[in-house]
Amino acid sequence: MRKGCGRNKKMTNLSVNVNKVAWLRNAREGTTPDLIDLSSKIILAGAAGITVHPRPDLRHIRPADVKDLRLLTKDLSVELNVEGNPLSGKSDSYPGFMELLRETLPDQCTFVPDAEHQLTSDHGWNLLNKNSNLKECIDEASQLGIRVSLFVDPDKKHLESAKELGASRVELYTGPYADNFSNKDSVGKILNSYITASDYCRSINLGVNAGHDLNLKNLILFLQSVEVDEVSIGQALIADSLIYGLEDTVSRYLNICK
Repeated sequence: MRKGCGRNKKMTNLSVNVNKVAWLRNAREGTTPDLIDLSSKIILAGAAGITVHPRPDLRHIRPADVKDLRLLTKDLSVELNVEGNPLSGKSDSYPGFMELLRETLPDQCTFVPDAEHQLTSDHGWNLLNKNSNLKECIDEASQLGIRVSLFVDPDKKHLESAKELGASRVELYTGPYADNFSNKDSVGKILNSYITASDYCRSINLGVNAGHDLNLKNLILFLQSVEVDEVSIGQALIADSLIYGLEDTVSRYLNICK
């Protein structure tokens, strides 16, 4: 692994993904746990933002949740990041992703290339193909005053394309790093690809977020090595809160981000 430890000079922002809170609530079709109450506790514990990924099948976050969270994050002066496929259209219960952005005007949107019923995000955009529809969505969101981040793999050609398409940031898909974290023979090489990607983004004035399967064990090395503006963490943080409690868990992640 290239020498990267200690390279961060500023704190990395923590945005907590609350999808799993909504998923647990929806399992009993009630109001417990209370998404807004727990999101408030997360913010008051020090998180810099809240992330949601409303899907057309409404498996967790619903359009009404996004609107409620927009009011909450404005009131508490933190950022709301709304993830999703900008090409997801309207249905009887879903307004379409771009319409949801128009209605809520989050601080940041992260465009991901998920299929409608995909279990979770597992790859970045292929930005080497013609992406005129994606470009239109980036332009519209930017005109609405929303910072646009593209979910990408740590590949220079895709980073170049993200900049050309008009994105302000990228979110580096960290699944491969997390999957290989316990493999000492491969994790260094994989981590170097993220170091290289982050350095290149800085050289072209492209912000860097990161997310997917980051947790209390693997986040330390990643942030010691890779310069990142923001990490988005959901399932691991919510799972850890069952052990440590919600506020304590947020503090543990914040201590790493510092």
